[in-house]
Amino acid sequence: MYRFISKLVIYKILDENCLLLRLADVIKNYDSRSNMEGIRVYEKEESISQIYTIIHELLELATDYGFNQNLWHNYLAYLLATAENPFSMTCEKVGAKEGSVNHFAKNDFKIFKALFDYDFSSLEKALGINCFSIISDYQAIEKNSSRYNKSVSEKVRMLSDLIKSSSDEEEIFNHVTDFYRDFGVGAFGLNKAFRIRKQQEKLDIFPITNTQEVFLSDLVGYELQKKKLIDNTRAFVEGRKANNVLLFGDSGTGKSTSVKAILNEYYKDGLRMIEIYKHQFEDLSAVIAKVKNRNYKFIIYMDDLSFEEFEIEYKYLKAVIEGGLENKPDNVLIYATSNRRHLIRETWNDRSDMEVTEELHRSDTMQEKLSLVARFGVTINFSAPEKKEFMEIVRALARRHSSIKLTDEELYAEANKWELYHGGMSGRTAQQFINYLAGQV
Repeated sequence: MYRFISKLVIYKILDENCLLLRLADVIKNYDSRSNMEGIRVYEKEESISQIYTIIHELLELATDYGFNQNLWHNYLAYLLATAENPFSMTCEKVGAKEGSVNHFAKNDFKIFKALFDYDFSSLEKALGINCFSIISDYQAIEKNSSRYNKSVSEKVRMLSDLIKSSSDEEEIFNHVTDFYRDFGVGAFGLNKAFRIRKQQEKLDIFPITNTQEVFLSDLVGYELQKKKLIDNTRAFVEGRKANNVLLFGDSGTGKSTSVKAILNEYYKDGLRMIEIYKHQFEDLSAVIAKVKNRNYKFIIYMDDLSFEEFEIEYKYLKAVIEGGLENKPDNVLIYATSNRRHLIRETWNDRSDMEVTEELHRSDTMQEKLSLVARFGVTINFSAPEKKEFMEIVRALARRHSSIKLTDEELYAEANKWELYHGGMSGRTAQQFINYLAGQV
């Protein structure tokens, strides 16, 4: 196995903790020991222990991504699908093109085919183990798709099957480059949503593996608001001019749900979303720098955005949206939700220049605060529903549950009592009420 991996060119850059590299080292060390004076018992046990550790980690990966049947094939396909290198990232944008690099790529795919067909039987016999036979015909316990990233799982297993059925490196080349063109490469290609973290000054964008499968049709009412959001997002993913968006209004009215839904609606068109919290705003420029040259459209999502008077993080946001020397790239927009129309907490003192204070020009401060909202080209108001609208939301949600047998009159009466004691009229309250009814059946 090691002699195969050592000849890789395009795909040579693998993480040092990569299971493939570690397994190759274990097999290499075992072979070198057994070919010399014969392997000792403790050395044999050490090799078995190292292999079991690698199999354990492979099973964890299989659980995270819902792999099944041949886990070894799934893992190798996963490596190809997530390998970000100049070749794969070029194919992501334009597909396969003629060039000398193709010779090296096909050589690497020939090696991956050999790894696909690698025979572990002699190793298993020598060590008295059967773990490779088991993972080559693995029957995973059926689990809810919310436990793993279904989208990634389906794509990787599809690529695995295509490589398995390929007769040579030419076919694999076509399958892999088509995969890169159609689905992308790496974490951005396979996943919908991301968060950021900073460790030892290193910024990392990592995937959110389980996102809520909600669509705009699931949100009852607010048709004008949804249309405004759709029109802006469609223009964005189609490469036309689009605006940053602020969704503001009463709590529980569907602002965050609408943003999650818009991601699911346009993920297949190359839309990706990065969620950023207020304390991370100083890293906004670094995040944008990491994604500006990728072949996707990125929405930077800020949920429940608001600032107190003493907080200054909004200044980072203002500079990034509009005002800094570096232009925001065309493949990045900012979508934010807030319960505050103007985002920054205001007081009555902000409204007057007449009161004697230490600040001479309070209106300038007021303008500085309001200028943040002005940088969102589209603002969408989600206000709490009126009584009639609330009851329509309740009725529509109830009809999605065949187990709820109440008449409209009974439903409205119970909903009226519920909202009086559970936070007033909103889409969230209506959904909680329906969840309650469904749970009582």
